[in-house]
Amino acid sequence: MRLIKSIPLIITALLAASCADATNRTTAAPNTLTKKEASEGWQLLFDGASLKGWRNFKSDTVRPGWQVVDGALVCVDPKNAKDIVTDGQYDWFELQLEYNISPAGNSGIMYHVTNEGRAAWATGPEIQLEDNELAKDPHRSGWLYALYQPPVDPKTGKPLDATKPAGQWNHVRVLITPEKCVHEINGVKYFEYVLGSDDFNERVARSKFSKMPLFAKSNRGFIALQGDHGQVSFRNIKIRSIPAAK
Repeated sequence: MRLIKSIPLIITALLAASCADATNRTTAAPNTLTKKEASEGWQLLFDGASLKGWRNFKSDTVRPGWQVVDGALVCVDPKNAKDIVTDGQYDWFELQLEYNISPAGNSGIMYHVTNEGRAAWATGPEIQLEDNELAKDPHRSGWLYALYQPPVDPKTGKPLDATKPAGQWNHVRVLITPEKCVHEINGVKYFEYVLGSDDFNERVARSKFSKMPLFAKSNRGFIALQGDHGQVSFRNIKIRSIPAAK
């Protein structure tokens, strides 16, 4: 008798728990958007199942070095991959994605890439991605290549490093607007800069990019993923446009 009386209470508790669980589900499955993200204008750049929306730089196809593996966009063969770019072009935006780099791997994300340069990096600034532990390049993940790096972490005496080791997924958030650009790795803000500012232009003038007349000159272009310096995987690649302030 007691068991029978308790059954309605058990059912009520289970239903409440189920409703609470549904309410708390604010993250989407890999390579999908939540309803909130969709309402905020986010768009997926990778569907988790195909190479749709991507092509090699200055090409209409994608080299076989890029494959879709277990829901990730993967550079499986850096010798036959090269850089890939989005079909669409973007001016001001917020970009988020996750990357998983191989040991000693090196890659990058470029933006405002145009077809005028001989390579994607000749026009588009690059957010460096690499295995910070074993990669030989001194420019580390999250840095704006050869231009900006995070401040020194007093705990280590080295530039701030919020990355996880090779073989683990890292989250990148990049904000690109006329007012400011922001780089974040795993939720940790690295730095800000302003495209075309005196500080930015002075840094470019002191870098190898000073010999590239079209570098960072366009306010609109493709998003590019670098694919010739090691194996790397990407997933949950999404972007939303940011209106320029009036």
